[in-house]
Amino acid sequence: MTSGLDSQAADHLRSWIGRTETVRDEIVAAQVAAMSATIDRDDPLPQVGDPLPPLWHWLFFMPRMRRSLLGRDGHPALGGFLPPVPLPRRMWAGGRLTWMAPLAVGRAAEKHSTVTDVQVKQGKTGPLVFVTVRHDLSQDGVACLTEEHDIVYRDYDAPGAAKPKPGLAALVPEFSRDVVPDSVLLFRYSALTFNGHRIHYDRAFCTEEEGYPGLVFHGPLTATLLVDLVRNAFPARTLASFSFRAVSPLFDTAPFSIHGCKTPQSDDGAYTLWAQNSEGRLAMQAEVRFAA
Repeated sequence: MTSGLDSQAADHLRSWIGRTETVRDEIVAAQVAAMSATIDRDDPLPQVGDPLPPLWHWLFFMPRMRRSLLGRDGHPALGGFLPPVPLPRRMWAGGRLTWMAPLAVGRAAEKHSTVTDVQVKQGKTGPLVFVTVRHDLSQDGVACLTEEHDIVYRDYDAPGAAKPKPGLAALVPEFSRDVVPDSVLLFRYSALTFNGHRIHYDRAFCTEEEGYPGLVFHGPLTATLLVDLVRNAFPARTLASFSFRAVSPLFDTAPFSIHGCKTPQSDDGAYTLWAQNSEGRLAMQAEVRFAA
């Protein structure tokens, strides 16, 4: 491990395991309607009691940190509920979600979060820190959703370092959709999720300071579009579980596509989903299962 992430530093980060926080929020109908417009759905206006679409809980329970407590990248400064990982890049690595009951629009809900694991590893390009957080969401005392959320922290790429190319998609899709990202879509989703991370809307910061080719497409938004693809393909079915893993970033510099097909050799009706960039290389892999 590099300096700053020796065994003592790793033990300090692991001391965050077991920390908890509870956040309460209201599933506001106006926010739901705005999300429908953001991803170009022609949904009727949500009514009190309507079920919240899957993954749209990410619009709520967001940290509302004062501006003076943000880092220069727009993220909350290190420390607090999450461990103070001394690495500059923080990304969603993936997650696993199970629905027991839908959250209802227009009513208050509660999210109880626990840091369940912190792992420090040495990757090919430097140290990596993986933090896993479990979220338990409930409404009126009824358990609605359990989510395990994986976050990865890493250093900046070394100047001139070759970036590994992700693999090509290997499955034949049964249903697909092309996505043309733009700065308006990214700005709207950032605003809806109260996400100040500048890589999603500040092009100069993104390209000149972070070294990306363009604005970074939100990982959670990619996952949401994958689920939306399933919702359109199977409008009468209800999701029971969803798991996803980020493979490589997407940018607003080129269109990408999302796909789905029945999982090979699956005996429980699972469907594999994936997003791929304009070169056909994987950006995200996922799997969904339906309620009986």
